[in-house]
Amino acid sequence: MAPQRRGPPRTAPGNGAAERRRQGSTKKDRLPREAQRTWLRTVGLGAGLALVTLLIWSRLGDDDGVAEVLARRGEVLAGRFIEVPCSEDYNGHRRFEGCTPRKCGRGVTDMVITREEAEQIRSIAEKGLSLGGSDGGASILDLHSGALSVGKHFVNLYRYFGDKIQNIFSEEDFQLYRDVRQKVQLTIADAFGISAASLFLTKPTFFSRINSTEAQTAHDEYWHAHVDKVTYGSFDYTSLLYLSDYLEDFGGGRFVFMEEGLNKTVEPRAGRVSFFTSGSENLHRVEKVLWGTRYAITIAFTCNPDHGIEDPVLT
Repeated sequence: MAPQRRGPPRTAPGNGAAERRRQGSTKKDRLPREAQRTWLRTVGLGAGLALVTLLIWSRLGDDDGVAEVLARRGEVLAGRFIEVPCSEDYNGHRRFEGCTPRKCGRGVTDMVITREEAEQIRSIAEKGLSLGGSDGGASILDLHSGALSVGKHFVNLYRYFGDKIQNIFSEEDFQLYRDVRQKVQLTIADAFGISAASLFLTKPTFFSRINSTEAQTAHDEYWHAHVDKVTYGSFDYTSLLYLSDYLEDFGGGRFVFMEEGLNKTVEPRAGRVSFFTSGSENLHRVEKVLWGTRYAITIAFTCNPDHGIEDPVLT
């Protein structure tokens, strides 16, 4: 007898439709749960990123071991001074009794230069730097030597622009510059107990404009730690006059005195003068500027008259 062919097993009527409804219902239930899980992951990731960002900003500079703010931007300081032991750096140079540092330290004051004067001084920097500017993040204007950052190089603005300089700067600009220099010189002399007449302006004394543009040459890498007396042998006393405000005009860019485990930072404020002896007792650096533009002027003094320079004159 020939074998019988058997078809697929019969299913009770309606069972297939019920199964399809159950599968469809399962998919519908699964979709909201998957969407919820995706939403929760997104929210969690966003919250994590926000927390990381907050921690980065709240600890900005802490990776350098910054433990104390010597001068906050919001403070108005009549004067703050910290004495530190002098290094031996001065022993390798000719000493000038009554001037070469025997008392060493660092100070900050907001009472020497007014914010209005700082604004006027900054306008001098802006006018000069409008003639050039570095391709990287740090531009220099030196009214004494005439050095001006242009692209990846420096030019002498007095030779390069000639008589056009008379249309850029005024005699009032240069007189204000001299007045500010003298006020800073008197402040340093008073703080360290020396005669102002024993101090001589020295090079380089210059304006700086720093932003977050990526460095193009070694001249743009302003953030490295250094000692002024080692870098510039003529320096005995260094000062900085800040011409813009930390966290208003720029972020980052704080000045850091580097000490093992106890760095101290100065937050720039327009009109604030920071000054210090130039030896390795005041190893320092500037934080990278993260946004905005930071303006300042470095004014350096020597005890050696052979290393002195004259105030700039508009000719």
